Amino acid sequence: METRTWTGLLAATAVLLTGATLAPAAGAADTPTAPRAAYTRTQLFFGTERPDGGPAVTEQEFQDFVDTEVTPRFPDGLTIEQARGQYRDRHGVIERERSYLVTLLYPAGTAKQAGAAVEDIRRGYDRRFQQESVGRVDEQVRASF
Repeated sequence: METRTWTGLLAATAVLLTGATLAPAAGAADTPTAPRAAYTRTQLFFGTERPDGGPAVTEQEFQDFVDTEVTPRFPDGLTIEQARGQYRDRHGVIERERSYLVTLLYPAGTAKQAGAAVEDIRRGYDRRFQQESVGRVDEQVRASF
């Protein structure tokens, strides 16, 4: 049999066995008809090691912080990723640590208010966990949901 025939048979078998569909979902975000709007994407980098040598911020402590400080300010959603990071501290030492990357996406028209909320989050984390800083990156993007 030709390769195309085998490919077609394998795809058909997969659909029959799993009930999956090979057609894209109507209105999927990657279709050219989905409207896209201007958004700001903010990424925040949260370290977990404490400069004074105290115990690292635990997963539960970080989640509690997100629940009490981040979610109330950005209730429409956010993304949290665990990461490994490094930076040069104020003493010139390269620090390596477990960290979290939080991504926020909000309409560009709300950037001023959202930016103030982001700064409150950064200051709150610094105070609560004795951090030197929380990294922040902002960029303008187009998105649809």
